[in-house]
Amino acid sequence: QVQLMESGGGSVQAGGSLKLSCTSSTSSQRTHCLAWFRQGPGREREGVAAIASDGTTNYADSVKGRFTISKDNAKNTVYLQVNSLKPEDTAMYYCAITGVGRTCMVAELSPDEYNYWGQGTQVTVSS
Repeated sequence: QVQLMESGGGSVQAGGSLKLSCTSSTSSQRTHCLAWFRQGPGREREGVAAIASDGTTNYADSVKGRFTISKDNAKNTVYLQVNSLKPEDTAMYYCAITGVGRTCMVAELSPDEYNYWGQGTQVTVSS
């Protein structure tokens, strides 16, 4: 199975920024879609950003203009730059990757599209 490990979370005041990283064990990250999800206490897991094999991105409306997803295929790493953070951004942030066997052309924000998940990194935003 593909293993994912997130890092870069922390505590920050409203308006601050963080850069989250997720490194995968796959030998061919380029062919996959990758995504970041978040889940706050008592809330459903929601997709915030995703990136396809060709680099096309997809964002939730709530983070558009504030969050940026990017990847470095040579490093098997996907990033999430989170700017202008708000208290409602507080959540556990998870990275996810699609399964093997095909080239992922469309980066969806549905959890059902992803096969492997990291353990998460906590982002806490205070006012």
